[in-house]
Amino acid sequence: MLKKLDKIRFRGHKRDEFLDLAESPNASDTECGDEIPVKIPRTSTRDNEELRDPAGPGTIIMAAGVQDFNRTESDRLNEIKGHLEIALLEKHFLQEELRKLREETNAETLRQELEKERQRRLELEQKVNEVLKARTEEVTAAQQPAKPQAQANGTDKRSHTVSSRLQKWFFDKFGEYVEDFRFQPEENTVETEEPLSARRLTENMRRLKRGAKPVTNFVKNLSALSDWYSIYTSAIAFIIYMNAVWHGWAIPMFLFLAILRLSLNYLIARGWRIQWSIVPEVSEPMEPPKEDLTVSEKFQLVLDVAQKAQNLFGKMADILEKIKNLFMWVQPEITQKLYIALWAAFIASCFLPYRIIGLAMGLYAGIKFFLIDFIFKRCPRLRAKYDTPYIIWTSLPTDPQLKDRSNATVSRRLQTAASRSYVGSSAPTGISKDEDTSRFHTTKRGNFHEVFNLSENERPLAVCENGWRCCLINRDRKMPTDYIRNGVLYVTENYLCFESSKSGSSKRNKVIKLTDITDIQKYKVLSVLPGSGMGIAVSTPSTQKPLVFGAMVHRDEAFETIFNQYVKITSASSSNES
Repeated sequence: MLKKLDKIRFRGHKRDEFLDLAESPNASDTECGDEIPVKIPRTSTRDNEELRDPAGPGTIIMAAGVQDFNRTESDRLNEIKGHLEIALLEKHFLQEELRKLREETNAETLRQELEKERQRRLELEQKVNEVLKARTEEVTAAQQPAKPQAQANGTDKRSHTVSSRLQKWFFDKFGEYVEDFRFQPEENTVETEEPLSARRLTENMRRLKRGAKPVTNFVKNLSALSDWYSIYTSAIAFIIYMNAVWHGWAIPMFLFLAILRLSLNYLIARGWRIQWSIVPEVSEPMEPPKEDLTVSEKFQLVLDVAQKAQNLFGKMADILEKIKNLFMWVQPEITQKLYIALWAAFIASCFLPYRIIGLAMGLYAGIKFFLIDFIFKRCPRLRAKYDTPYIIWTSLPTDPQLKDRSNATVSRRLQTAASRSYVGSSAPTGISKDEDTSRFHTTKRGNFHEVFNLSENERPLAVCENGWRCCLINRDRKMPTDYIRNGVLYVTENYLCFESSKSGSSKRNKVIKLTDITDIQKYKVLSVLPGSGMGIAVSTPSTQKPLVFGAMVHRDEAFETIFNQYVKITSASSSNES
C-alpha cells in the first residue's frame, strides 16, 4: 500500500499540460487560484478499485492523502506562478533603470576624450619612430665600410648626414619650445567651495586686514601730506615736487621713490628697524584665535561680517552707479561740464606740445593736492561753493535715490490730481485750498484726523506726506504683540503719530505730543533689520523706557524733521509763556 501511495505522490502532470506563464494574463497572487485549471492526476482502474474497496485497510487514510496531495500541488503551482510574475516585473524595472543610466551617462564626452588620447598616442608614436629612424640611419652610416665611390655620391652622403645631424641638433635645442606652442583645448576646472566655518571666517578677515594694511598706510600718508600733518615734511615734499615738475623730472622722481621704497623694504626684511611714515603706526593687539566658539559668538561674528560686507558693497555700488549715471546723462547739467572739459582737453592736445600739457597738469595737481584741498578741508563752506569736482561728485545720484525721486514725483502728481478733482467736485464754497487739503488728507485707513482723533487742521508735514516705514518698540510692554509693532510714522505741526499696520481699532496707534517729549536721540537696534537697524529713541514722562522707532531706512531725514519741529514748537511755547 505504501508503494502505491508513493506512485500516486510522484505522479504529476506532463510539462505540456501546464499553462504557459509567459502567455498567461497578468494577475495578482490572490487571483491565481481561481483562474488556473488544475488537472487531477489519473489513476489506474486497479488503483481505483482498491481505493473504492470498503473492506480494504486504510481506505479512508488514502483518500485523505490524495485530497491533501491535490491541494498542495495547486498551492505550489500558484506560488510558482507568483514568483515568475515578480521576476518578470523586476526584470522590466531593471531594464528601465539600465536604459535611464545609459541615457544619463555622457557617452559622447567619453568618446571625445578617448579620441583625444588616441591622437596624442599616435603623435607620440610618430615622434618616437622619427627619433629611432634617425638613430638607425646614423648607426648604419657609421658601420658602412669606406668604399671608393664617385665624388657626387660622396657629396650626397655627406650632405644627408649633415642635414640629419642638423635636424637632430635643432630638435634637441628647440623641440621643447616648439611643444610649448602646441594648441590644446582649454580645460574647464571647477573650484571646490569650502563649507562655512567660523574659524575660517575669522582667519580670512585677519588675512584681509593684514593684506590691506600697506595700502591703508599709503593712503594715510598721502592724506597726512595733504593735511600738513607735519609742516616740515609737507613743505619739503611740496618744494621737491614742484621743482621736479618744472624741470620735467616728475616721472624719474616717482620711479626713484619706488626704488627707494623697495630698498627700505629689503632692509626691513633683513631685520632692520626703519620707520618711514609721516603718521606714526599704532600696533593693534592681536587676539589669539579661539578654538571653540559658542552659538551666540558665532551668530555675532556672522552679523559683524554681514554688516561690514553690506557697508563695503554699498559704498562700491554707490561709486559705480555715480560713474554710470555721469556718463549716461542722467543729470544733463553735470554731464555737460564733463563733455565741455573733454572737448577742451582734446583741442589742447591737438595744438599744444605735450611738454606744456604735462607741465600744466603737474602744476595743477601739486597746487590742488598741497594747497587747495588743505583750504577746502579747513573751510567746508568754501568747498561747497567752489570745489567743482566735489560738487559734481556729491550731486551725482545713485540708482536708489533716482528711484525714490521718481516715486515721490509720481505720488505728488497723483495727490495733486486727486486733490484738484476732489476740490472741484465736492469742496464746499468758502474753504481755501490749503484748508481743504489739510481737512481731507487721508491715510490707508481713512482720513488722517479721524484715524488719530486729532483736529482737522492737523496734517502731515510736506516732508512726510507718505510717512516713514518703521517699527515701534515699546520696551515697557512684556507681551510680544505689544512689544513691537510695524507701521508708518508721521510728523504734524504739534504731534508725532504712529499708525499700526495691523488691522484693528485705533488703540494700537500711538500719538505723542511734541511738547511732551523730554529727549530725542538717534538709536541703533539691530544691524540685521532694514536700514541697518537705525532708529530714533523718544522719551516722554508717561513711559519708563524710551519709545524706539526702529528699522527706518530714512532715519537721518526723519530725525532732522522731528528735531526741527520739536525745537520750533518748544521755542514758540517758551516765547508765548514769556
